[in-house]
Amino acid sequence: MRKEWLETDYYALLGVPKDAPQKDIKKAYRKLAQQYHPDKNPGDTASENRFKEASEAYDVLGDPEQRKEYDHARQMGRFVGTPGGGQQYVRVEDLFGEGGAPFDLFGSGVGDLFGRAGSRARTVARPGRDLSADMALTFHEAIAGVTKEISINGAKVRVKIPQGIDDGARIRVRGKGEPGINGGPAGDLYVTVRVGSHPVFGRTGGNLRLIVPITFVEAALGATISVPTLGETVKLKIPAGTPNAKTFRVRGRGIATAKATGDMLVTVEVAVPAALSDEQRAKLKEFGELDPDPNPRTHLGVS
Repeated sequence: MRKEWLETDYYALLGVPKDAPQKDIKKAYRKLAQQYHPDKNPGDTASENRFKEASEAYDVLGDPEQRKEYDHARQMGRFVGTPGGGQQYVRVEDLFGEGGAPFDLFGSGVGDLFGRAGSRARTVARPGRDLSADMALTFHEAIAGVTKEISINGAKVRVKIPQGIDDGARIRVRGKGEPGINGGPAGDLYVTVRVGSHPVFGRTGGNLRLIVPITFVEAALGATISVPTLGETVKLKIPAGTPNAKTFRVRGRGIATAKATGDMLVTVEVAVPAALSDEQRAKLKEFGELDPDPNPRTHLGVS
């Protein structure tokens, strides 16, 4: 039995009654863990402490055998029978002393009982808690893959980033969380990557996105233009009559991962001249007069 068992009401921490079935205890813990998990409340010390309290409570109440010991210890630690048949209140300090170690209160009776329970509780192996951290990557580091170091509780941990990782992805590093208790395994480290942007390319999953300006003449008459990729430049054929915002797929020029390589999606944007010479203006006016259907809005019922 541990001293904190007598000082802490784990049922109250989980918000369940003392006769709650195991399934209700588990349900209550999961709800609190989701609400106060450090990943959802970064930098919030109060939420982190609440998460730790709920985890500590579930460590005890979630194990039926330990729950029995906890309930019995709480009952015996508050009231101990006396020879006259009455009851005597026993303080936590009376059971543990100043150093926190239990001693024999009534010869080999209650002290032995608590000693046996405490021995079992102290020898239960428990895994360490998982830790979480963020890691910033450049666009190219995420595309190519990289191994970087991160500092966790003063220790350096090497994290291997697979090629093509996306923003917000989580990497699990086994055994790099908090140490286990009583020989239990260490927890894991979960690293969330934050990928920076690129000045030219966008990204949707494994596909790259690129906006390429074309002239009105190229859109109307068609053309073959050069477009950049993550590697060498490629040629893209623009058919005659291409409308603004048309998207073309360049296969195999996206982001490579261990499983597949995505495509590059090129969206053309017809560039409208900001200023025209008198000759250009005259030619465009002449072109407009030659158009057999000069109003593209007739289907809207407007002139």
